[in-house]
Amino acid sequence: MILTADYHTHTPYSHGKNTVLQNARAAEKTGLKEIGITDHGFNHLLFGLKRKNLTALRAEIEEAEKLTGVKVLMGMESNLISVDGDTDMRLEDLQYFDLYVCGLHEVLKYKTFSDMRRIMICNYAAYKLGRKPSQKVIDDTTNAYINAVKNNPIDIISHINYKCCCNLVEVAKCCADYGTYIEINTKKRHISAEELNSMAQTGVKFVIDSDAHSADRVGDTKIAEELLAAADIPLECIENIDGRLPSLRFREYKAKNL
Repeated sequence: MILTADYHTHTPYSHGKNTVLQNARAAEKTGLKEIGITDHGFNHLLFGLKRKNLTALRAEIEEAEKLTGVKVLMGMESNLISVDGDTDMRLEDLQYFDLYVCGLHEVLKYKTFSDMRRIMICNYAAYKLGRKPSQKVIDDTTNAYINAVKNNPIDIISHINYKCCCNLVEVAKCCADYGTYIEINTKKRHISAEELNSMAQTGVKFVIDSDAHSADRVGDTKIAEELLAAADIPLECIENIDGRLPSLRFREYKAKNL
């Protein structure tokens, strides 16, 4: 298994250690065709990307692509901020980006206090106590993911079920219907082999991403290889390996709407 593209990397525009160019250089060295620069979304209270920096980020991306020959996509790891599926990627922001990644994080400005309690506080409390959340919390988290996929042209759901708990099969069914990929994250162990198998049975497709916060991890696949060795899914389910590139939903959305 050889990685073709890594769609989840961070830079100092959020809390990555290395520049856009350094990440692209690492991708070039690893033999990747494409790389996504996906810093944390605007509503992340500690490390969020700033809208005032979008022009500078685009300039760095264009320069890195020119110098390395690697396709560099300007993306964002947007934050899911409500049970209704709102994210911190506003409609007016879409024009600036090439790639739309979305996930759940803790330290965010949520849409309402109720959303923060239902999505983050209840999940995180259960996680810290080593307990499974209540069925109500699982249902709310599931609905948040499903509504986000239905209401936004999201390319990739990042590290699903990390410090949270949803009905993975129901979310996977929705992703399969709408053309959104589920990430196999190689920075965090967020799903089991059995959970991967159950999602794959829905027909959903996956991508392997490093979630690199330093250039030396760009293109890393170690955790994914271990997970796949224990699972029972065909590699054809993974769209960014062995020369293949995924059909990005957001790219098609922009071509039709922007």
